[in-house]
Amino acid sequence: MHQISNMSFFGFGQSAEIDIVLNDAETRKKAEHKTEDGKKDKYFLFYDGETVSGKVNVTLKTPGKRLEHYGIKIEFVGQIELYYDRGNHHEFVSLVKDLARPGELTQSQTFDFEFTHVEKPYESYTGQNVKLRYFLRATVSRRLNDISKEMDIVVQTLCTYPELNSSIKMEVGIEDCLHIEFEYNKSKYHLRDVIVGKIYFLLVRIKIKHMEINIIKRETTGTGPSVYHENDTIAKYEIMDGAPVRGESIPIRLFLAGYELTPTMRDINKKFSVRYYLNLVLIDEEERRYFKQQEITLWRKGDIVRRSMSQQASIAAQRFEGSNSETASAHAKEESN
Repeated sequence: MHQISNMSFFGFGQSAEIDIVLNDAETRKKAEHKTEDGKKDKYFLFYDGETVSGKVNVTLKTPGKRLEHYGIKIEFVGQIELYYDRGNHHEFVSLVKDLARPGELTQSQTFDFEFTHVEKPYESYTGQNVKLRYFLRATVSRRLNDISKEMDIVVQTLCTYPELNSSIKMEVGIEDCLHIEFEYNKSKYHLRDVIVGKIYFLLVRIKIKHMEINIIKRETTGTGPSVYHENDTIAKYEIMDGAPVRGESIPIRLFLAGYELTPTMRDINKKFSVRYYLNLVLIDEEERRYFKQQEITLWRKGDIVRRSMSQQASIAAQRFEGSNSETASAHAKEESN
């Protein structure tokens, strides 16, 4: 997986290849990450505060010929690039280690490096209009042409369970025509969670033929007058096809693990945000659409023993049903009146 970088000025003189190898390359986990062209590649995975260490191998192209240089260094960089502002990189982490003073190399050489307990405050992200990346860059400085090599890594941010995680209750109403209440078990979900909910039809006087829940991802970039919003429907979950009746309640179970989701990102380095919304869509027989949107917070859970998905769903449903028994009896009273 090592890409080799080499340059030689008009093909004359000595040149070299640079290779960056991590010390724990054999054991470190890799994570899939989407590149700008939409492909997925695997990169070494790091978390905030972890040390990044390894070796830089400088291999001379022509043995026995010396390579003059103005110093050899390695950098650890975290940067944000907005696609409409190409070439203007906003660096939020920039660390440099000098590996060799100006001089000459008479043979291939290996240099050790270590960036201790590196702060990596944000998650790696490739979006519609913005990219946040971390990489190592090794450089042999020369008079006419530097020789350099970059190696990308992926950073994920982990959270602990949110202390406050209240359920979401909402109403959709058109006066004297429609009154629906819907409830989701919580407002903050980890990326492999299950959204459990229920929809109550209290008044139905219009002919609803279709109903679905969408998860919408909204990426916001820029500030002030040049703000760009990019909405993307990540998931569609059909709740029902056909007309509901008054007093009916429909359960919802939406498994998040199958979708491409990131944690919610709010105002990252004052450059961009990524937010998620649950969007309830109702379509009547005359093709009129009714929407109700609610923001949810997504977070990445640490690697602890994972319960199976069905276990998670049934636990969430039991908790939700327990808290719902009062609501249901309240609705039953309303109907009997």
